[in-house]
Formats: sequence, structure tokens, C-alpha cells
Amino acid sequence: MNETDTRLNILNSLLTCPHRKLEQVYPLHAEMIKQDPLFYGHLGAWYCDGRGDVRDHKEMFVINMCLSDFEGHRDAGLAMLREMPPYQLGRVVDFIHGRKDTKKSKSKKGETPTTVVENYGLFKNIPRSVKTEVVRYLREREAEPEWFDSCAVTARKYLKRLYALMHISPNERAQKILFEDMPPEDSKLFAVKELFKAKTPAEQAKTIMAHKIPYRIASTVVSAMTPTVLMALIEVMSDQELINNLGSLRKRGAFDNADLKALIEKKLEKAKTGKRVSALKATEAVKAAGVDEATVKQLETVADSQLKKKGRINRSTALLIDKSGSMSQAIELGKQIGSVISAVMDAELFVYAFDSMAYPIKSQGTDLASWEKALKGINAGGGTACGVALEYMIRNKQVVENIIVITDEGENGSPQFVPTLKKYMTELKATPSVCFVKTQGATNQLEGHMQREGLSCDAWQFMGDYFSLPSLIPYLVKPSKIDLLMDIMSHEMPVRRTA
Repeated sequence: MNETDTRLNILNSLLTCPHRKLEQVYPLHAEMIKQDPLFYGHLGAWYCDGRGDVRDHKEMFVINMCLSDFEGHRDAGLAMLREMPPYQLGRVVDFIHGRKDTKKSKSKKGETPTTVVENYGLFKNIPRSVKTEVVRYLREREAEPEWFDSCAVTARKYLKRLYALMHISPNERAQKILFEDMPPEDSKLFAVKELFKAKTPAEQAKTIMAHKIPYRIASTVVSAMTPTVLMALIEVMSDQELINNLGSLRKRGAFDNADLKALIEKKLEKAKTGKRVSALKATEAVKAAGVDEATVKQLETVADSQLKKKGRINRSTALLIDKSGSMSQAIELGKQIGSVISAVMDAELFVYAFDSMAYPIKSQGTDLASWEKALKGINAGGGTACGVALEYMIRNKQVVENIIVITDEGENGSPQFVPTLKKYMTELKATPSVCFVKTQGATNQLEGHMQREGLSCDAWQFMGDYFSLPSLIPYLVKPSKIDLLMDIMSHEMPVRRTA
């Protein structure tokens, strides 16, 4: 395997979402940094600077770079650590230090549960440089009471562990808020207590507005969510917080009040350009919130706007969806990927579902609902001839630069994928990049055949988390994978602050 293949395999591995289990991500990153430490540093900076969406990978880049002896890694890792929210910083430090979790095992009825001790993390000494950076991180927030209070309300557990684990003495205010449960009168936590005591909606709204109390905290304290209280809560919500809680707001009657609905619409408009808004979370909110059609369209617009920030796809693309027996997941995945990439296409997009024959798919829009409608009637069943869609494209002279195949890599009929791909390349004089998006339980049949024929391909094992799908976009934006690698290598690593 040459160096380029190694780097591309590293990139492909980042498309796997580990579901907040850092212990599953660590071996992958340990191998990455061992194979190519220079590339790893630039990749970490590139990924954490808005190119990646999976928080576990961002945390693991910081962990590995903070522990690395390779020149430039540690300072860059500490610079990235400094920009993390408290809960992520807490996870980073916790993983390096390690901990033992004691759990009761599941037992059958009548049996006594046994105690199981599980190790979590690396159980390494926390480097002095990491402690220095954490001290600076905490002191910076202590120096700005409003900033510290916001952190304490949303990440109290993580802040307490940082102080305790690293033996850092909190200042007087932090001590009272975190460890003595005696928050000062000008603090946000004191305001939460006052909110609980407030008798009227007007008093509650005033407290919420003055101290910017988050919705998930206020909703546990305020018993009656009146329009006045809801107005105050929506006003202080972040863009992502609003999207996450649309279903809850609907249940509390926010969409039945014209003024509240107008405020929600105004904030959703602002979310299009929000820095910390997840495109796929906006899409998922469409399904989960149960809101009206106008709000659904606004959420879809938010998702499209956020996806477009990741780049435009200027390369013609084919999306091939395996619909053979037991491939229901591929069909669902096809809808999701179709909605993701069509939103950022500035070139032709050809979509086919296939079993032993090909089914051309046309969507009338870029939103998920349009793709669900386009794939209506496409059901899993039939044999598997992975080259049949390519045959259809040859006949129609549809030349593309990207081919994405959603499949389990099994094929049991003709035309087969690799011979047909070679025919496609010869007859249409095309050299498309090929990416296999592998469903759960996939084999390496097609990949192996490609390698034996000297053809390059990328492969991504889909693990069931749709929030990782926007990570495909950078792979499809660049004219070639070499261009993507060069873009990553030219991305400057961040510089650690001196105080």
C-alpha cells in the first residue's frame, strides 16, 4: 500500500461514527498517528476547524495530539483543547486519566446481580502541559462571571470533575457555585433558585431574560409554561437549542400563539448562518417535532444552508442504491444521502436503484420528503447485479466523475460491477472516483475485486448514525482525492496561546 492509499484509508475511517464511545475510536487514531504523524496533525486541525461533524473524532484528535511527542502536535492539540466547551474538555481529560466504572450486571429473575468493574480510558498521567492549559481555561472563565455561570449551568458535573481530578483550587465564586451549593446573588444558579420561587409569569420571564436561563433547566423548574415565559425562553435560546426543542415547544402550545410562532420563525431564519448548527439535526427535527408545513420548509432551508457551508459539489455524480433482497437499509440510506448531496450539487446528479435491473430515480426537490417520495415503491427484493445501473448509464452516455454505491457488496448476477465499470471507463472515456457506502453486515467482495484489477476506490462502513453523512461532502467536492489531501496538508495547525 503506498502513502496516498494510507492517507485515504485514514480519511475514510473518519466517516465512521462511534456513538460517543471513545474507547472504540482510540485504536483507530493510534494507528493513524503511527502511520503518518505529519499528515495526522494537519488532518486534526482541518477536521476540527469545521470540516468534520463527529465529536468523538474531534475529541480523539485533541487527546492524541496532546499526548504526542511529534513536533508541533502538542501545541496544536492544546490550542484546540482551549476552544472546546467544558463537557468535551471534561471527556478529553477523563479519557486520558482513566476511570473504573462499577456496574451491576443483568441477571435472571431470582438470581443475585453481580458487580462488574469496567475500565474506561488510558490510565495515563495527565501531562503537565495539559494541566497548565486546563488551569488557564478555568481561570479565563472565572475571570468573566457571566461566562463561568453559563458553563456551570450546562456542564456543572464536568467542571467539578476538572477541578477535583486535576487538584485545581477554584476561586471563591466557583467554590460557592460548584462545591458549596451557595451561589452568589448575581449568579445564574442563584437565578434558577429564584425562578423556582417566582410567583407570576412576568417575574419568571424577567428572571429568564436577565440571566439567559437555558430551556432545559427552566423547563424543570417552571410548572406553568405561559406564553410570557415561553417568549422569554425562546428569546434566549441558541439556534441549535431552538431546533432541538421544537417538539417540546409545540407540545407546550408555542405554535398556537401567533407572536411565539413569529419569534420561532425569526430565529430559524437566523439559524441558516449559525456557527454551531448541525445540518442533519435540523433534518431530524423535521421528523421528530411534528410541526406544520411552513416550519418544516424552514428547517429544510436551515439544513440546506448548513450543508452548503461545507462546499459545493462541482463534479457530476452517480448515486447507485442496492435494492436487492434484505437491503431496506440501503434504500433508507439512499434517501438520506440523496437529500444531503443534492442540496449542494452544482453539477448533474444521476440516481438509480438496482437489483437485477436498474430503476432511474428523479427527485423534485432536495429535501428528505422529496427523496422519500422519489423512492416510493422501491422495495427491497430481487437478485443483485451491481453493474446493471452502469450499463444503463453507458447506453445513455451519462458521464460522471463520482460514483457512490450504497451496498452490502454482495453480487450474484450479471452484469457484475467491476467488469462493467471498466467497460464504462473505456466506452465513455471517463475515470470516475468510486466510493462504496457499506451497509451493516457488508463484505469486501467489490473492494477486493477492484483492488485485484488495479482500480482505486474508497469505502465507508455506515454504522447507523445519519448525523455523520455530511462528512461525505468534502470527499465529493475536490476534483480528486490528491487535491483533498493537498488541501488538508496546507491547512495550518492552530497556535497555542501563551496565557
